[in-house]
Amino acid sequence: MDLATIVGLVAGAIIFSLVAILGGNVVIFVSMQSALVVLGGTLAGVMISYTFQDLKNIPNLLRVSLQNDNMESEHVIENLVNFAEKARREGLLALEDDAAEMDDEFLQKGIQLVVDGTDPELVKNILETKLTFLAERHAKGRGIFATMGQLAPAFGMIGTLIGLVQMLSQLDDPNQLGSGMAVALITTLYGALLANWIFIPLAKNLETQSNHEIHVKEVIIEGILSIQAGENPRIVREKLHAFLSEEEKEVVEARINETGEVGAVENAS
Repeated sequence: MDLATIVGLVAGAIIFSLVAILGGNVVIFVSMQSALVVLGGTLAGVMISYTFQDLKNIPNLLRVSLQNDNMESEHVIENLVNFAEKARREGLLALEDDAAEMDDEFLQKGIQLVVDGTDPELVKNILETKLTFLAERHAKGRGIFATMGQLAPAFGMIGTLIGLVQMLSQLDDPNQLGSGMAVALITTLYGALLANWIFIPLAKNLETQSNHEIHVKEVIIEGILSIQAGENPRIVREKLHAFLSEEEKEVVEARINETGEVGAVENAS
C-alpha cells in the first residue's frame, strides 16, 4: 500500500472534520442538495467527456493510486545485469526459461524477442511502441481524475448560483435568507474540497506513478539491447546506473559494500 496517499486522505478528512466541529455546528456543513449538484454534475460531465469503457477503469485507477507495486529501478538493473552475466556464460538461449518465469510482461516480452533472434532495431521499435501506448493509456486514466478536478469547482459554482436564485425568490421571507445563503456557499465548498483534496491529487499521484513506470521500462529497453549486443556485464551495469539518481546509486553502493554481493539489492525492499 502507498502509505503517503492513505495518510494524506485520512489527514485531510481529520482536518476538515475538526474545523467543522470547532465551528460549533457540524450539521450546517451537510447539504444533500449541494452534494447532488456537485457529485451528480461532475459525474455527468465526465460521462460526456469519456466513453463507458474508460470509466469502467476508475476502480482499477483508484487501486493503483493506493498501492505501490512499481519495481525500483535499481532492482530491475541488477536483474538485467544477472541476465547479462548468464547470457555471456551460456548464450542468449539460456534466458528462455527465465523469460517464462517473469512477472513483468514488458521485460518478459523483451527477453523473448532477444531469445528468438529478432533484429535489434526491431526489438527496440517493438518495445518503444509498447511503451508509447502504455503512456497514452496512463494519460487517459489520470485525465479522468484531472477532468473531475476541473468540473467539481465549476459545478460548485453552478450550485451556488442555483441556491442564490432560490434565495432571491424568497425575499419576502427574511428568515430564509441566511439558510439559503449558507446552502449556496456550501455547494462551492463541496466543489473546491473534492477537487483539491481528492480529484487533482489523485491525478497527480497517477502521473507520478506513470512516470516512474515509464522510467523503469526505459531502463529495461536499454538493458535488453545491451544484453543482445553481448556487452560485458560490468559495462551493462555502468550504462544502466546512468538512469539512477545519485541517491539511488548511493543505496546500491552501500548494499554492495555491506554484503559484497551485487544481487543483495533485490532483498532490500
